[in-house]
Order: sequence, then structure tokens, then C-alpha cells
Amino acid sequence: MTNYSAHTEPSGSRTTPAVSPFRPPLVRAVFRDVTSLHVSQSAVSAASSVTWTVVTQIVDGAQRAAGEEGRRKLLPRDLISAIDRNVEVEVGTEWYLHSPTFHGMMGELRDSEGAVVSLRERRGARIPSGVAGAHRFHGSVRKLLRSRGVTAAPAMVRDVDGIASVFLTRLARDAAMVVREGGVKRYGTVTLAVPGEADPAPLLKDPLLAASTRRGARRTVGGDDVLAAATMQLFGELRRQALAGARDAIRNAPAV
Repeated sequence: MTNYSAHTEPSGSRTTPAVSPFRPPLVRAVFRDVTSLHVSQSAVSAASSVTWTVVTQIVDGAQRAAGEEGRRKLLPRDLISAIDRNVEVEVGTEWYLHSPTFHGMMGELRDSEGAVVSLRERRGARIPSGVAGAHRFHGSVRKLLRSRGVTAAPAMVRDVDGIASVFLTRLARDAAMVVREGGVKRYGTVTLAVPGEADPAPLLKDPLLAASTRRGARRTVGGDDVLAAATMQLFGELRRQALAGARDAIRNAPAV
């Protein structure tokens, strides 16, 4: 990916133009894990940009937590603090079950007979591809950390690797689902109405409504499919920033 996009912290204190460290070969490898569909260059650029935005917000939140203790080196507890303070970056649940950092923080799950389900049972016998492929993100995450001017403990880097991997895997899987189903079919909308009054007009600007009908090749994941997937995965200000950055990436994607 060669485009430059400006991403801004929630506080608006800093705007950092940067190239996403999540390079096309890595993004394409993740897509290959979950779909046999052809993946366009615009889809690769959009997925890289969305992942960059999400992971950057997580790292910036951890950096702020470390700064409050006068540290520049990020520790796993800074990651936990970043997620606790901003529910929008709660995107790595699948990884949490496999990381010692989050053990004891997942709450209890009980079966139909009231017995506690063990962590091993919750993980399942099969390791998800996003978890198994987390090591592929190590170099990209270290580049991102350097771009933010911070260092991190190995356990922190490993957790960010895993969160980035499971997020991009889920993003790729949902983008492929959008192609197969011809649009966003599984996500409805809720409209508040007053009894006795006419129903309000639909929100035409709702991103999910806009993505409900798909246009494009039936065997190709395009940039708009990734935008639809990001719309399903994210919400709030993080979604707005991710979509804006991804649209820029699509416009600047090289023609192949």
C-alpha cells in the first residue's frame, strides 16, 4: 500500500501521516485463509488501512496509559487500560482466550447444567486462523510502534500481534460474506417510534442501509465490500475514522 492518510487521535491533539505497515502480501495471505474469492487491490488497500486505524488507536490508548505513569515502554496492563477506557477498540475477543494477559478477565461461562466451562473448553479443539497466524503480524506491529515513538514489552507486542490478526481475519471473512450474500443481509436497524404517530422515514445515511445492496463482480472482493465489513465490525468515532481512511486508500490504490 502506497497511499498516505491522516489519522487523528480522539483528543485531536495529533495528526500523523503514515504508511500502513500492514503490507499487501500479509493482507492477501489473511484473505486466502478465509476465502477462495479473488481479492482486488482496492480491497487489500482498504483492509490494510482499516486495520492500521484500529491498531493505532489501541496503541495510542496504551501509550496514554503508560504516560500517566511516566513510562515510554508499553506493558500489557497498558493494553488492558486502553481497552477498558475505550469500548470502541474492543475488537480482539477471539485473541483474549489465548493470551495470558487476559486470563482471569473473561468472566465465568457455565453450561446448561450450571457447571463452569473451562478455558480449554471455551477455546475449542481448533485454533482459529487469526490466532494461529498472529506471528505474521510481528514485523508490522513493531513498525507501527516505532512510528508512534514507543517501545513495548514482548508480551505487549505479542498481544497487539494477536489482536491485529484476529481483527483483520474477521474483517476479511465479513467482506467475503458481503460478496457471497450480495450485500449486508444479517444486520438490521432499530428505529424509535411513538405510538399513534407515523413511522419515521428510514435513515438513508445509515452505513448499513447503504451497504445492503451490493454492486460489483460476484467472485471478487472489492474495496466497498471491505467498507461494508468495517461498518459491521466497528462503531462510533473509530468507525468514522476507519471508513474515512479506507476510502482514501481505495482512491489511491494502484490500478492492477
